[in-house]
Amino acid sequence: MLTKAKNAADAKAGKALSSIPARRAFMPMPVVALLGLLIAAAMLPPLALSGFLLQRTNSAQEEVVATLAEATAGAAIETVDRQLQGMVSTLRGLSTANSLSSGSLEDFYDGARSALAGTDIYLIVLDKDMNQLLNTRVPFGQFLPKTADPLSAQLALESGAVVISDGFLGKTSQKWVFNTILPWTQPGKDPVLLILSQNAESLTDALAMENLRGGWNAVILDRKGMVLSSTLMSSDVGKPFFLGQLIPGGSIRSIVDYEGHGYDVITKQSDFSHWRVALWARHETIQRPMLRTLRLLLLGAGAMIAVGGFATWFLGRQITKSVRKLADDAHRLGAGVAVSASTYPVSEFSSVSAALADASAQRRASENEIRFLMREVAHRSKNQLTVVSSLAKQSARGATNVAEFSESFQQRLMGLARSTDLLIAGSVAGVELGELLKVQIEPFGPGDLTRLRFDGPAFKLSLQAAQTLGLAIHEMATNAAKYGAFSTPRGKLDVKWSIVGDDVVLVWRERLPSFEPTEQKTGFGTQLIDRTLGGALGARIERIYHPNGLECRIEIPADKLVPDAKSARET
Repeated sequence: MLTKAKNAADAKAGKALSSIPARRAFMPMPVVALLGLLIAAAMLPPLALSGFLLQRTNSAQEEVVATLAEATAGAAIETVDRQLQGMVSTLRGLSTANSLSSGSLEDFYDGARSALAGTDIYLIVLDKDMNQLLNTRVPFGQFLPKTADPLSAQLALESGAVVISDGFLGKTSQKWVFNTILPWTQPGKDPVLLILSQNAESLTDALAMENLRGGWNAVILDRKGMVLSSTLMSSDVGKPFFLGQLIPGGSIRSIVDYEGHGYDVITKQSDFSHWRVALWARHETIQRPMLRTLRLLLLGAGAMIAVGGFATWFLGRQITKSVRKLADDAHRLGAGVAVSASTYPVSEFSSVSAALADASAQRRASENEIRFLMREVAHRSKNQLTVVSSLAKQSARGATNVAEFSESFQQRLMGLARSTDLLIAGSVAGVELGELLKVQIEPFGPGDLTRLRFDGPAFKLSLQAAQTLGLAIHEMATNAAKYGAFSTPRGKLDVKWSIVGDDVVLVWRERLPSFEPTEQKTGFGTQLIDRTLGGALGARIERIYHPNGLECRIEIPADKLVPDAKSARET
């Protein structure tokens, strides 16, 4: 028993060991070999099936061509319908003209002719006796005969609906035309017929747009089977379609024989006008390019094998070289060495190389930015400590007790904190003057936003200027809350700023329902504003006491406010 167990264990271990070489058999393959397998996998199955496909191609191609022709016929009849529906919409628009309602036919003629200028569409107006009252093909007032298509006109008059006529030879135009007829009535007046007439040859555009090839031709037929437009011969217009007696009406697909030749015919009928588009071609003409395609297919298969082999060798070499260079760049990036972008034959490899170069540049930029930010944090911390110390001294000078000092000092610290938030958000690029004003004033302002208005252009402040100006605006907002616009429910404050010459002019205007100017005594807040703005920014301050409130005008040299150009570039 022990021997059998030992033999079984040895056999199991032998199987496990024998599986190791099997895993090693799947070694990485060169790019050339992989491309070769890819091309072989792409080409061999189609070649193996080519014999079967060649037998089926002929019938399949016939079905495809017929389907495409059927779609072409459908698209053509839709184009014709859109053109006719557009004419109906134009008629409805013209029927709303005031000149028509007032009976001023000459004004109606001028307006319609102007509206239809640049088109090959003409307006005709008929009375109930089929007399032409006007026709934009000829000058107004010229003698006009009766309509050449009275049946369609009478049908529209009796039915009261839009009628699309068949083709007919126009008396005035002496061309094969068709009409779109809209009855128009007005209470107390005889009805008239508004007609848009167009030359049948204009319908050729609907057929030419379809880019018919392969021996296919197309015609547009009216309800009587007469040719309105043809891609083969314009002389066919006005004549019966030569295959018309062999195909029934409606939308069909058929094969007919005519004078010893087989014809593939596809017709599509419009539900709007009941016209038809007929596509036709000789059967042998359709077969000729298909047979030529089959021969080219066989030749192309051989050429593809040769080209595929050469492409495998060439592309394999290019990809291998590119991958090796990208690997070297990746190792250099990991080591912190600068990497520059290179151009490769494969655009994706160029994109990867550009990404590696960008990553290298961003890494260096990030390191520089970290060093710069560390210096900036240290510098700003020292500045903030200096400002806080100054605030404490200023608050202590104006305070009479500890509670007053604490309240004043805390308020100023909060104003400084709001300015600091803007400084951090703006970084060294600067702080928007409008944002600074809103942040400092709105905490003291009323809930009704209509009482507080800001108006001025965008203007960037330097960090130091924003901090200084923020403290002064805080003092002014505090005064407004205690004594000015915000101290009464109906007070208003307008803050406007503008750039005048080399100065930035800030106008602080308070409006109160009743205002009694006090003695012009310079308090601590006023002194703080004057010293802060005048000393640090060179500002000129003027206070005007109006009967309805205070106006404070502050003019500051712009060069004292703008961000430092060197600092802005470093960001």
